[in-house]
Amino acid sequence: MEYIKYNWIDCTAGAYVSSTHHYIPCNSHQCTSLTSLACYNCFDEPGPGCHNNSCGLFPENPVIKNTLLAQALVDTVGLSVTDGYAMTGEVGVVPNFVLSCSDTSLLRGLPDDVSGLAGLGRFNYSLPSQVSKVYGSPQVFALCLPSCPNTIASGVAFFNTLGPYYFTSGVDLSSHLIYTPLIINPIGFTLITYYNHPSAEYFIGLTSIKINDKQVDINPSLLTIDSDGFGGTRLSTITPYTTLHTSIYRPFIELFINESRTLNLSISTNPVSPFEVCFNASDVHETWFGPEVPIIDLVMHSEDVFWKVYGSNSMVKVEGEIGEILWCLGFVDGGDEARTSVVIGGKQMEDNLLQFDLVNERLGFSSVLAHQTFCVEFNFTDGYM
Repeated sequence: MEYIKYNWIDCTAGAYVSSTHHYIPCNSHQCTSLTSLACYNCFDEPGPGCHNNSCGLFPENPVIKNTLLAQALVDTVGLSVTDGYAMTGEVGVVPNFVLSCSDTSLLRGLPDDVSGLAGLGRFNYSLPSQVSKVYGSPQVFALCLPSCPNTIASGVAFFNTLGPYYFTSGVDLSSHLIYTPLIINPIGFTLITYYNHPSAEYFIGLTSIKINDKQVDINPSLLTIDSDGFGGTRLSTITPYTTLHTSIYRPFIELFINESRTLNLSISTNPVSPFEVCFNASDVHETWFGPEVPIIDLVMHSEDVFWKVYGSNSMVKVEGEIGEILWCLGFVDGGDEARTSVVIGGKQMEDNLLQFDLVNERLGFSSVLAHQTFCVEFNFTDGYM
């Protein structure tokens, strides 16, 4: 999943089999509403990805930053239903679901068992938007990304419900969300330029960063979005680690290093790329919230609204050049020409429930660790816990 416009799936022969699909004619009203830029023609055997004079789209793979011209499809989609406690065993059917085809080349860089991407961005044909229209439910979705990517454990995504969201701790996390406004970037930036279209991605109003309650020296103009769409703070599930504009990154790591000295942490002279600040793991005490290191607060629109980043989200365990185990600060230098000044990456989102409320234009966030559970601990079996 990513904050892109179009849902897409690999339609290579044999990869996508459907008897219920149909194509969208080029230049039709629906095609225009999809912001199509081209017609699509195909001279192979007719199938899900091959119809002449059909609506052409440009699905994107943001991991490898690639796109291609492909055909728009309409089909029926089924989603598992939950009551917030567990799976009910029902399937929610979404008829006339619009998506784009692709071919196998667009799967590069994605996990082996992935056949496409769900579009979660700001768009009338995103997955949450289409589900909302069918069921008359609020256009809201929530993500809880797991912190153990090397296992088969899964996180969870909720669509079109404000809650409840119960995990194994028995706590409804929807009642513990802290909210900050979502901000629209007026200038979209995609691989294919859609003139005068706002960004489909999600921005928030970060106003300062604190480490152990001490403020990082930041030029405030970098934290606002200018008329050309530069600056501000964006959320990105495909960016592994939070990136900071160089003029933010330098004072950030300097303060982090200074605060780490109060914990008697030994800085490694051989950090592991892409990280610059690493500590010998033998010096780092581990807690429920991960390695005990200086705590980072991402302060939003008000001083009392902040996203607390514990060691579990700020640090990455790696092996050094000579086999030593290190804890490295999982924030990286985004360069001095970064389009977005702060990009909050997947590592920092792990084991946090994030609710994107597009009705009220706000982001709700809460650490699940603070409630004695993990994102992998939602009950995916039928029935109550």
